[in-house]
Amino acid sequence: MTLSEEATSRLADVVELQPTKNSELQERWGMESGSEVHQYLEGELGDYYFRDDNSLIRATSEAAELVDVEPGIDSDPDSEGPPSRIRVPELQARIVEVLAGPDERSESVVSVLHKLREAYDVDPTSEEVREGLQALRRKDVVEIEYRTVPTFRLAVERDEFEVSVAD
Repeated sequence: MTLSEEATSRLADVVELQPTKNSELQERWGMESGSEVHQYLEGELGDYYFRDDNSLIRATSEAAELVDVEPGIDSDPDSEGPPSRIRVPELQARIVEVLAGPDERSESVVSVLHKLREAYDVDPTSEEVREGLQALRRKDVVEIEYRTVPTFRLAVERDEFEVSVAD
């Protein structure tokens, strides 16, 4: 199956963002709804993606070979556990730097937001921080603990994986 330039570009997004979900692709692609994303995936990229056990969208190995993009995560296929390298947007990389470690008390979105503002002189919204934390959770490097509000911390030590910033 030959892909159009648009489909190849969108397939590269799937490879880069994996594991991802409809809403992330909807935002990246400027679509109106998650249903529109699903229809596009099925109609144009059906042979190149699948949904994992958690219904997250992942690219097939053939898709990764077809596009010249670094995958969002690199892991040893023979091991279970966290990835050895993740490729994330700059905000998520900064979250990894300031977020409580695995042996520390987990912290709220607002706490992470304040630490980001202090450390980097940036002003993301709490929703952007929440989305970043959830994306890192899907990559298995952040865990959530439910207390009065959901709180987060790294699932593994910072030196156990490499973080690179996606363009």
